[in-house]
Amino acid sequence: METSLHDHTLSKNQKWTIASTSAGFALENMDVMFLSFALSSIIADLHISGAQAGLISSITNLGMLAGGLLFGIIADRYGRVRTFSHTIFIFAFATAAMCLANNITLIYIFRFLAGVGAGGEYGVGITLIAESFARNKIGKMASLAAIGGQVGAILAAVAAALIIPVFGWQALFLFGLLPVGLTYFIRRHLHESPEFLTAKQAADHTPVQLRRLFNTPRLAYQTLALMLMVVVQIAGYFGLMNWLPAIMQQKLGLTVAGSSVWMIATIIGMSIGMLTFGSILDYFGPRRAFGIFLLASAIAVFSITLAVNQATLILAGAIIGFFSNGMFGGYGAVISRLYPTEIRSTANNLIVNVGRAIGGFSSVAIGWLMDHYTLTIVMAFLSILYLVSFTVMLTIPNLRQFNKVNP
Repeated sequence: METSLHDHTLSKNQKWTIASTSAGFALENMDVMFLSFALSSIIADLHISGAQAGLISSITNLGMLAGGLLFGIIADRYGRVRTFSHTIFIFAFATAAMCLANNITLIYIFRFLAGVGAGGEYGVGITLIAESFARNKIGKMASLAAIGGQVGAILAAVAAALIIPVFGWQALFLFGLLPVGLTYFIRRHLHESPEFLTAKQAADHTPVQLRRLFNTPRLAYQTLALMLMVVVQIAGYFGLMNWLPAIMQQKLGLTVAGSSVWMIATIIGMSIGMLTFGSILDYFGPRRAFGIFLLASAIAVFSITLAVNQATLILAGAIIGFFSNGMFGGYGAVISRLYPTEIRSTANNLIVNVGRAIGGFSSVAIGWLMDHYTLTIVMAFLSILYLVSFTVMLTIPNLRQFNKVNP
């Protein structure tokens, strides 16, 4: 770690690490949200079915899982900085290529490739943060970088509103080329951490082995338990962001503009929640941080059924966003502390992208529940998921002595 970590200043490399990872996460999430905003136009333009359209997101998530595994191993073997820039190149050009897609097959191909790049980027970026800051600051810094993703969502909404009505949905995806410029600054200003260079020298010519995440029953349980927690995290996020605006338009008779205000309030709540969670994690440890936020999420999600007008809905959205997605940056911080340097990127990418691949199907599950049950039952289902995650979190042995664990 750098000596500046022991005071309140940041070194030049630390500043570039936070700036680069935040920008990378923002551009990645902007890419993901482009699809959400363009989906109705794609369906109308290409005359595809709802099932074909729904498969686009699933294929993207599968690409993220494949990219996470591939680039996690590459980053642990050859370096974080170079790998991080390569992942950005891939999802940038794959996103821009969507402007050439004139049939559903090409869309599937380009979205899978975009997923490969985006899935690889997350774990490598979080690992860069973990190896650039003191361990009692990783939670806050990882959460700060994760806020970049929320900024990306807002930028995507603004860009979609301005571009799609005038130039069409294909032009929107040309903005995917923006991250290419970021890679220039990453290559020029970021450097590998001494921690990684030391680990690489010690493990030179030793292949990175995925089975190291499951070497012992205790370690295998830890890896699977963290996967389940991320599944719940992603399921809650996609379920709430994809379905609740439409649900509330029907329940309260809100306009699209009204539901957009709800989404903005939710995103603001998420950003504040991320900063708060990161500080609690660093100071009190993960058991207290996740315990508070998971229990509060279970209550907050169910409380949205009590919303009776737009004002209470906006308030509920901000509170739900604060607790339910405030935890997101914490997973990378915890994983980075629980797994050694030589397997850290692989652990981050595997655990988070398995969560994405499985949790991303929550939109389908909630859609089915909405067809057969009331809103109260649907929200109760989400609340139970958070309680399950809370219970699993308490059973992870290494979280009890987290502040004593040396990465």
